[in-house]
Amino acid sequence: MIDRRRFIRLAGAGAAATAFASSTIRALAAGNSPKAHAIGLQLYTLFPIMDQDPRGYLKKVAAIGYSEIESAYSKLPGFYGMKPKEFNATIRDLGMTWESHHVLGAPFHMPKGAKPMLDANGKPLTFPPMRNLTENSQELVDQAAAGGIPFLVCANIPLHSTEEINKSIAVLNKTGAACKKAGITLCYHNHTEEFVPVDGKTPYERLLTELDPDIKMELDLCWATKAGVDPVALFKAHPGRFPLWHCKDLAKDHSGPVPVGTGVVDFRRIFAHAQDAGMQHFFVEHDMPKDAFASITTSYNNLRKIVG
Repeated sequence: MIDRRRFIRLAGAGAAATAFASSTIRALAAGNSPKAHAIGLQLYTLFPIMDQDPRGYLKKVAAIGYSEIESAYSKLPGFYGMKPKEFNATIRDLGMTWESHHVLGAPFHMPKGAKPMLDANGKPLTFPPMRNLTENSQELVDQAAAGGIPFLVCANIPLHSTEEINKSIAVLNKTGAACKKAGITLCYHNHTEEFVPVDGKTPYERLLTELDPDIKMELDLCWATKAGVDPVALFKAHPGRFPLWHCKDLAKDHSGPVPVGTGVVDFRRIFAHAQDAGMQHFFVEHDMPKDAFASITTSYNNLRKIVG
């Protein structure tokens, strides 16, 4: 059931958000059915351009039909140059709701040999120091609480060795406890590396069994599929543990993300098991597409055919 704090927050978001809240409540009451569910967007999809005109781009996102937002890292101070309450108000004014925010689990380091990320003009992106859960967990939790969002998501954290996994589990459990005190649910977002065995066991298995049960998962359907993992099997093995999903498709040659409905991910089959997952929100994401708005428009239109 939807909790009172979240209901009150949604109810105050104006006529458009009230209509959305009603559809969400109906969907959840029906057993986490995706039908009539709002479609969300992870703003990392717009990362190279988002900071140029945050309000303008959010307006374009709303015009496509998106009703929920999951924010991500911005090079501007705070949330795309805004304080938490200001950012939330901006989203509400556009008839959308702010449901979740992504943060790093540890200090950011560009992987050796990785291609540099490029901005809209094709120039390499530079990254000022980023807050992370290892060094700034309470600060990040406090910011999420100030914004009134129900979910905080660890976007990634080092998991390449047993030592890293042990340390990362401790960081996440500590953050999860702080989130719980603030009335926020902490989730963990996967890539493919979580499914590569370390000392005979995958990091994802350890996260599912060693994290506090109150810490949930945001399953990235593209990366799970690329890793050879069946999302439905995960839902059945750990029912109710996956309230958030990232909806992005995987290219037919498995090279990387593509807009929803243009790759190999079987979204209809996965959405048919939304109740097993405990799904509450799903967000379109496409990592660094050539044309972000073309991509998210295609994804929205194709998802709308699935969720009604």
